[in-house]
Amino acid sequence: MANEGDFLPVPSGLQVGSYSCRFRESARARHVSIKISPYGEIEVVVPPKFDPQQLSAILHQKQAWIEQTLARLAAQRQVNAEPTTVKPSQIKLRSLDETWEIVYLQSQRDRLQVIALNAQRLALAGPSHQVAHCHSALRQWLKLRAKQALPHWLQQLSQAAQLPYTKVTIRGQKTRWGSCSSQQHISLNYKLLFLPPPLVDYVLIHELCHTQQMNHSPAFWQSVEQQRPDYQRSREQLKKAWQYIPQWLESDG
Repeated sequence: MANEGDFLPVPSGLQVGSYSCRFRESARARHVSIKISPYGEIEVVVPPKFDPQQLSAILHQKQAWIEQTLARLAAQRQVNAEPTTVKPSQIKLRSLDETWEIVYLQSQRDRLQVIALNAQRLALAGPSHQVAHCHSALRQWLKLRAKQALPHWLQQLSQAAQLPYTKVTIRGQKTRWGSCSSQQHISLNYKLLFLPPPLVDYVLIHELCHTQQMNHSPAFWQSVEQQRPDYQRSREQLKKAWQYIPQWLESDG
């Protein structure tokens, strides 16, 4: 069986039109589910031992919903459009109440270096005229900042809720804020840094509850409610939380 974060190869002969699909097997899944990121990337989650030959019929059945969702997301991106070819002048990390100002220093270095000049001020030194390289360097810095902040946050909630886990990793998922494997290994998206603290709190509690319930059964939601009685509000807000993520972060990798 594939791990929670593993993507499966597209079955041969499967016709998905012009859609870019990824397939993931999940031990928690009871049925096939389709997730679409704010940037139009489609993820199909299947339960263990699922027959991949059924995927073509399922995608065909959901074709109208997929097209409507893609069109709605494209319209939202147009409304909230921002230049993805421009280097950001600041990064606002709502979860930590930090706003980092960014300066760009052109030099003869072969590689870009991210330097913390002082409190909440960054410099990118090197070939800073290369926009894609600047975006990449900032993504790496964000992952490091997340590794400094999110595991400690998770540990505090784990101890308070008495919900232990075995390991935590920081990744950059496209369609998920976090995940938990059957080995109680939690994976968190570094983009959580951009979200308001209550939403980060909810995501972390959500994944911690999966260490006890590897599903979304009534027992699971009862566990979430015990930790966060107002979780329904956060759950609804999380559906629109991708609006906090700057588009340059997803523009080129």
